[in-house]
Amino acid sequence: MAEAENNHHKSSLAALTLGALGVVFGDIGTSPLYAFKEAFGGAHDLPLTTANVLAVLSMMFWTVTLIVSMKYVSIVLRFDNRGEGGILALLAFASRSLRDKPRLTAIASLLAVAGASLFYGDAVITPAISVLSAVEGLSVAAPRLEHWVVPLTIAIIIGLFAIQSRGTGSVGKLFGPITVLWFLVLAVLGVRSIMSAPEVLGALNPAHALGFAANHPGMAFLTLGAVFLSVTGAEALYADMGHFGPNPIRLAWFGLVFPCLMLNYFGQGALVLQDAAAVKNPFYLLAPPEWVLPLVVLATAATVIASQATISGAFSVTQQASRLGYLPRIPVEVTSDVERGQIYIGRVNWLLMILVVALVLAFRSSSALASAYGIAVSLTMVLVTALIIVVVMQLENRAKIVLAAVLASIGLVELLFVASNATKILDGGWFPLTCGAVLFTLLTTWKSARGIIAAREAAYSVPMAGFLESLTGDSITRVSGTAVYLSSNLDSVPTTLLHNLKHNKVIHERMVFLSLVTDDVPYVPNMERTEVQVLKRGELYHVTLHYGFREDPDVPLGISLLKRHGLNIEVDETTFFLGKTAIARASRPGLFTWRRELFRWMQRNTPSSVEYYKLPPGRVIELGTQISV
Repeated sequence: MAEAENNHHKSSLAALTLGALGVVFGDIGTSPLYAFKEAFGGAHDLPLTTANVLAVLSMMFWTVTLIVSMKYVSIVLRFDNRGEGGILALLAFASRSLRDKPRLTAIASLLAVAGASLFYGDAVITPAISVLSAVEGLSVAAPRLEHWVVPLTIAIIIGLFAIQSRGTGSVGKLFGPITVLWFLVLAVLGVRSIMSAPEVLGALNPAHALGFAANHPGMAFLTLGAVFLSVTGAEALYADMGHFGPNPIRLAWFGLVFPCLMLNYFGQGALVLQDAAAVKNPFYLLAPPEWVLPLVVLATAATVIASQATISGAFSVTQQASRLGYLPRIPVEVTSDVERGQIYIGRVNWLLMILVVALVLAFRSSSALASAYGIAVSLTMVLVTALIIVVVMQLENRAKIVLAAVLASIGLVELLFVASNATKILDGGWFPLTCGAVLFTLLTTWKSARGIIAAREAAYSVPMAGFLESLTGDSITRVSGTAVYLSSNLDSVPTTLLHNLKHNKVIHERMVFLSLVTDDVPYVPNMERTEVQVLKRGELYHVTLHYGFREDPDVPLGISLLKRHGLNIEVDETTFFLGKTAIARASRPGLFTWRRELFRWMQRNTPSSVEYYKLPPGRVIELGTQISV
């Protein structure tokens, strides 16, 4: 039996590693298409000399080593929130460590929400630049087809978003083998070129990067913007951790991705050392002429996969934002019975598709988009580093000072990349920053307003114990039937019940306070779904319904299962009370009146609770209240 379990574990690890290759590493894995080229052909053209080539390769190697291998893969993946990754999962992790430090918690929240907002900007740009850069290979293989680049790119992007509903696991299994082939081809192309100019391996010595920075500080600073393109996608490693887990990601990175990427970058360097004209598109010119067209096809498939990393990450970040109270409840479809983090959110998927297509039509080339790429990603990385340092300093581990110092050093390097990318804001960097600002406003507006509402409700809450005592006697009018009130806190009376008493002056003969709980299993058997606590026999009950993470709440079905507890409730004869608290319109315009109206708009567009819980519409009473602030 032990041997069978071990074999199953190995099989599961292999499958998850293959899936991770097909989802997590697509973004960073396609950076060779444009990163090295932009250093010598971007907005700040770097002279093509042997010293400069070695310096750029050295900067790329040590940047990837520091930021991806050391920071993300070795350190950041250790900080998860019940298996979930991403900056908002890190916030949840940090909040548990900072319970007694409200000011530090507030700072951590701002850092995390800003990082999550910027991630959405990256999620829009990545599919556009990745697919465009691959399809542009047509101009190398067949120049007469160049006018088909943009239409073909848009068709591929629409197809990619159309298959998202199949789930990350299915997509990963489909893309995994293609990604393995992609990385092997990267390595083969790189090795062929390196063998012709092995002196390029001297760039492994950091002295080339340091010497370049010391002798040409201005040029080195501007070049950092292109060098940073070699690590875009690293943040997806953490955001997508919930889809596959940390171990498959580490295994895939060190076992295949990292060495293959470096071999290709060094191969491109070796190529331009031998043929300066190859700098116009060193990736495709690494291949023999007869390989170029098949390579375009493979690169296009790989860039479709690259887009998957940020799309999956956007799903994860959206779900986490909703759970943490920064967004309203959003319908989420869990697509795996094994991995809870494999999800699909239709609204996010189609909105991203529209934005990506619009971006392709606006910029029309990967070089133009390269100017927009980097600023949001580098800022996100700095924010993740800052938040990790806050968390690390709360640990009781003796090595926390050393770990914090290492992270701070990496953070300083990341700040240099932020400064370099900031020089490209007017050339397109404004786009992800605008996306981030809009998302930050939405997230913080919803959170602040819900906090105001919660505080007001807590101030007027009634303890359950005192309420039970008040039910005795004839002071309250009772009507026949059963009423169900949704309740998340057993210690206080649901506000919907209090409002019903206040306005209608009656209560039902039998009342049920209903709580819904999501367990860490895909499905909950019906025999284990229900819990009943008798508060006052025949009159008042607290019922808990348990659901698996792949199940949608079905309240009527759950209530029908209460018969085994001796609680017989006919749904068609039961009244369900739902509550909705809104913030009233401002009596007069003020500086932040627009945020009040923004929250009211978001609340109006929140999915209906009646549909979400599958309640019969004719049996629901929604009590709406307004508060003035």
